[in-house]
Amino acid sequence: MIKQDLIQRVVERTGLPRTKAEAAVDAIFDSMKQNLIAGDRIELRGFGVFTVKPRKTGIGRNPRTGAEVTIAPGKAVRFKPGKELHLLE
Repeated sequence: MIKQDLIQRVVERTGLPRTKAEAAVDAIFDSMKQNLIAGDRIELRGFGVFTVKPRKTGIGRNPRTGAEVTIAPGKAVRFKPGKELHLLE
């Protein structure tokens, strides 16, 4: 499923014009991005939780040369599915 599929589903379920549905989906994603950038947790009941976790520094290898490369610390977004998604397994 891609973003356009989500927009189409919103149009079908709500009857909104496509431009308004696209604006709504964009607004949701933009809000989620801004909260994750700020380091906030996003909890969608029945779906799951998005969190930002720090990533440690590490040492990797260049596959072509075999030389060691230091990997800088960073942040990664993690998703933990909710109970309803766990039941799908």
